[in-house]
Amino acid sequence: MLDIAEELNRWVEQGRDFAVATVVTVSGSAPRPPGAALAVDADGTAIGSVSGGCVEGAVYDLCQQALADGEPVLERFGYSDADAFAVGLTCGGVIDILVTPVRSGDPVRPVVTAALAAAAGRRAAALARIVSGPADLVGRAMLVHPGGGHDGGFGAHPELDRTIAAEAGAFLDAGRTGTLRTGAQGSRCGSPLTVLVESSVPPPRMIVFGAIDFASALVKVGRFLGYRVTVCDARPVFATRARFPEADEIVVEWPHTYLERTRVDARTVLCVLTHDVKFDVPLLKLALRLPVAYVGAMGSRRTHLDRAARLREAGVSELELTRLRSPIGLDLGARTPEETALSIAAEIVADRRGGSGASLTGAHTPIHHDLTSGTAGRPGRVA
Repeated sequence: MLDIAEELNRWVEQGRDFAVATVVTVSGSAPRPPGAALAVDADGTAIGSVSGGCVEGAVYDLCQQALADGEPVLERFGYSDADAFAVGLTCGGVIDILVTPVRSGDPVRPVVTAALAAAAGRRAAALARIVSGPADLVGRAMLVHPGGGHDGGFGAHPELDRTIAAEAGAFLDAGRTGTLRTGAQGSRCGSPLTVLVESSVPPPRMIVFGAIDFASALVKVGRFLGYRVTVCDARPVFATRARFPEADEIVVEWPHTYLERTRVDARTVLCVLTHDVKFDVPLLKLALRLPVAYVGAMGSRRTHLDRAARLREAGVSELELTRLRSPIGLDLGARTPEETALSIAAEIVADRRGGSGASLTGAHTPIHHDLTSGTAGRPGRVA
């Protein structure tokens, strides 16, 4: 539910009762990942989505029922061979959806309220909810903070709270949303429990070096994808709020100097559009040695060969150079700044999600790539 936290947080502030349906697990091809949510308030207003339209009507009805009887429910939706247009996922996938009522006086409401406030405020937190197990535990929730502290609990066994807090903390550290299994006593003992953990982490950073017209288009696309976007350029005449009104931050500083002092992490993407060796070489020498998600540099193939030679002379190894995406972006035949920004964004998404960048038409590869068993899957937002 944290993917619609801003809207739900407003509902909480307005005192509305609502029920929220959250995707717990996905098998096969399905349009929305775990954590995606649809919420319905007491007046019948709906926000969010769990399936891109396939089962929204049925889930809407489940939310209204949960609001009426106050009972959480876990429901499975899948493809129907008998009638592909019946309630089910015509794309062939199977999804499990947890529907939780959040009403005034419900024990879960204070925990959900705190989780929504944290996510809406872009603070790191993980919401853990019991999806299946003993009936008296299903739907109970805990909010886990960075460092291991938590609000709420499950009230069944002290070890259960400690176990889930520790496990959910690991999900939070990785920025992951998914399920975990444990016993009702916090170990292998007791009835088995399935717990959905939704992680809310601050948005990833996109740092665009070079205050040019291509950068202006890339800022817009980066914001659309959920990044917090910084524009950095050493030339104050170009790095202005008037030229980049949609940037979260504008920095007038030599690029490599700024990169040395700013915070980056494994989700940060660096886009070097300066196209000037006096900026590019010291910047890329540093960037290629940082634990960031993506480093791309603009320029022609001739520019790339010259820049790579200069980087080698500056001490950059061949292994480090393999991290450089240059010329930046996917081959879309882009010409305009907007088209070029789209090609850069497409490469970033493909790199992040494990895509090939090839056309899906005629291909036999999965449409949705599952990276949850490896590195963290999403922004952000819960992605």
